Amino acid sequence: MWLRMRVIVVDDEPLSRDELKHLLSEYEQVEIVGEADCGESALEKIVSLQPDVVFLDIEMAEMSGFILAKMLKQLKQPPTIVFATAYPNYAVEAFRYEAVDYLLKPFDDVQVGETVARLLRKLEKEKPTASHGPLRKLAIEEEDGIVYVSPHDILYCCREIKDTIVVTKQKTYYTKAPLKELEQKLKGTLFFRPHKSYLVNVEKVEQLTPWFNGAYQLTLTGTDVKIPVSRNYVKALRQRLEL
Repeated sequence: MWLRMRVIVVDDEPLSRDELKHLLSEYEQVEIVGEADCGESALEKIVSLQPDVVFLDIEMAEMSGFILAKMLKQLKQPPTIVFATAYPNYAVEAFRYEAVDYLLKPFDDVQVGETVARLLRKLEKEKPTASHGPLRKLAIEEEDGIVYVSPHDILYCCREIKDTIVVTKQKTYYTKAPLKELEQKLKGTLFFRPHKSYLVNVEKVEQLTPWFNGAYQLTLTGTDVKIPVSRNYVKALRQRLEL
């Protein structure tokens, strides 16, 4: 079975990030969905993008890789961690966080290749033996019953004070389900979380325009609503849109 591995690279050194991304990009099974230069930004992107694997530096300002790894272990679906660092003396501690591998800088293409192969074998074992393909219908539990909506018809989902709304061109649905729950159900489809309160269908994106302080706004086909894009998610969204 052909696998695609979604990856985020976290390192406060731009040259190290670029080097590792270059080596990883040599493998067609690897999709680099994002990068971050600090723990706070990384956590936000990991929660939003839900990568399969995080390549994580250890020595970073403000939040170390170990602190971030500990936080990631608390997630409902934690990513696999590979530590990538210049310090060999952290290896024993790194594996306490269930890291799959420990890459040393400067990176070696052979070592990176072995790590990618190890990760793909792990993902292969974790995949369900029976694949049901993409989600065909999203079950939305409303107060008066359950409705089934095709993900293709959904423009966006938004968390309001008491409800999560699911907006299609024809109708708006209201549910008590958290936005995170809908995001999990729609994982693997064409949805992206550009903001903590929004989940959008990238097929419906019509325009991406600058807003302020590095943030952007999305315009979707079939609605006049302007959807905010947090500045930390702009690059990842542009990659998804292949801009």
